[in-house]
Amino acid sequence: MNALGKLFLKGLAVVIPVALTLAILWWMAAGAERIMGAVIKYTLPEGWYVPGMGLVSGLVLIALIGLLSHVLVFQKIFNLGETIFHRLPLVKTIYTAIKDFIGYLSPEKGNEMGKVVLVQLPGQSFQLVGFVTREQFDDLPLALDAEDPVAVYMPMSYQIGGYTLFLPRECLTPLDIPFEQAMRLVVTGWVTKSARTTVPGAKTTP
Repeated sequence: MNALGKLFLKGLAVVIPVALTLAILWWMAAGAERIMGAVIKYTLPEGWYVPGMGLVSGLVLIALIGLLSHVLVFQKIFNLGETIFHRLPLVKTIYTAIKDFIGYLSPEKGNEMGKVVLVQLPGQSFQLVGFVTREQFDDLPLALDAEDPVAVYMPMSYQIGGYTLFLPRECLTPLDIPFEQAMRLVVTGWVTKSARTTVPGAKTTP
């Protein structure tokens, strides 16, 4: 029974990530097919609709919106919509949080955002891995005591929570780790075996 239980847990470890990923993709694809498919069915003559046209049109629409976001006229329209959202009390909080998080992961940010750093807290012997989120505070009403402060987000394992520290730059050591890989390692408590990562100052075993 003990061996059977171990095999069952190993099977869950393989099945659950795949099942969740496929479930999320299926949910997004089904939503696009349902919404856009209804629009296409309404516009096309009866019998012309082919299953899958809603999904394809949804992907095309998202790409088109991304393209139009570079046009000045449409930027003003998008900004108008954001202004309306920002005036709604509850919607403003949810929309701003989601937008900031998506913007933080945006590839257009390059190396400016999502820098992976090793944090050495003053007077402490342990080290933490964090992500630089802001280095300029001129537009914020903050009176920070740290010299040359940097905002570093410290996520907790398994996304239970996290916190932000304002630290002197001297406490940070940049790590040559891709943002996605570092986030995956931190969230899983560094138990993932997807890639081997060497942290400066850490001892390795053969």
